Amino acid sequence: MKITTAEEAVRIVKSGDRVFFQGAAMTPNIIIDALCDRHQELGNVEIVSIHTEGEARYATAPCNTSFKLNSLFVGGNVRKFVNEFRGDYVPIFLSEIHLLFRRKILPLDVAFIQVSPPDKHGFCSLGVSVDVTLPAIEMAKTVVAQINPQVPRSHGDGIIHIDRIHFAVEVDQPIHEHEPTEISEVEQQIGGHVASLIEDGATLQMGIGNIPNAVLSNLGNHKRLGIHTEMFSDGVLPLIQSGVITGEEKRVKQGKVVSCFAVGSRALYDFIDDNPLCDFKEAAYTNDTAVIRKNPKVTAINSAIEIDITGQVCADTIGSRQFSGVGGQMDFIRGASLSEGGKPIFAMPSITNKGVSKIVPYLQKGAGVTTTRAHVHYVATEHGVVDLYGKNLQQRANALISIAHPDHREALQKMAYERFNG
Repeated sequence: MKITTAEEAVRIVKSGDRVFFQGAAMTPNIIIDALCDRHQELGNVEIVSIHTEGEARYATAPCNTSFKLNSLFVGGNVRKFVNEFRGDYVPIFLSEIHLLFRRKILPLDVAFIQVSPPDKHGFCSLGVSVDVTLPAIEMAKTVVAQINPQVPRSHGDGIIHIDRIHFAVEVDQPIHEHEPTEISEVEQQIGGHVASLIEDGATLQMGIGNIPNAVLSNLGNHKRLGIHTEMFSDGVLPLIQSGVITGEEKRVKQGKVVSCFAVGSRALYDFIDDNPLCDFKEAAYTNDTAVIRKNPKVTAINSAIEIDITGQVCADTIGSRQFSGVGGQMDFIRGASLSEGGKPIFAMPSITNKGVSKIVPYLQKGAGVTTTRAHVHYVATEHGVVDLYGKNLQQRANALISIAHPDHREALQKMAYERFNG
């Protein structure tokens, strides 16, 4: 491992290379910015990443003519670039991204990562973003790392020996944080409806945001809950500390909080640091349906941009415009449905901030079907929760309309009548 400057380390990248960026809270922005500083001397550099944090200079002028983005999950910092300029999106389950690297469908020239300082044995931690970073560093020809003492040392599989790092840049700065925001009345109502479905001894999967936090805030009287998830945030901490989350009924990694990445406050990162309770694995493991289904009562809580009256879920596009990505939604929806006593749940407000119904007669033109109607069971809004499993199309429509916003129910009923009696 050669310790050097960011400017020197990124000189390994050549025009035409494919470069992987570690994402989420661990986004290595110092070396990414140093690469962007070389935009005038580089051309056609392909960037591969899932969601990244911070300023994505490669996606804005003047750098954006030198780089193209082959995104595996689209965040707000690159959304315009992906939809309008030199970017594109690969529809793929999070559980299968590792195959793009390991099967050399997307062979990687360079991987940019951020790690903790090495321990006495020479091992660095990938911190709170193991996800698809582990297979990326396994397959990349060259690894460039930010070594940062503020990176939590996570337990699990997210380690890399210094012998595998070719160039290292020493930095000392906080990793990206997301502080919890105040939960609205609507979000609290949704959280209450979802919490009523969760049984003692359930294994939970949920993401970041106010609705997952609202669900968690309603679980104070539950017992023996476990966590096997794609990611987690601050909402789990009070439940771990109060003994609600124990993981004692899990069959996979009993007692452990299993995840492939985490995003939250510094308090969350301090909790994860050198904590054997937290077991970070790559997404190929956490999101493997065969692994998920082994746990009892897997309760998977996911969101949607819109759901049509037959149960088709769009969660990654707004019309034809790519908004986010497929991610791990289908991995966990399917895993939960196959789990003994499992419950796949979609939770969302009934309307957007502009008052548009999220329960619709038809998905928007060009919208992607993230989860098929055959996979959908429970749907919750602030107006209640319904179970679509085993219901025919007209029964589904009636059920979904019953939890739509009252202002839109009459129009939805009319459209449903026309659709099924037209």
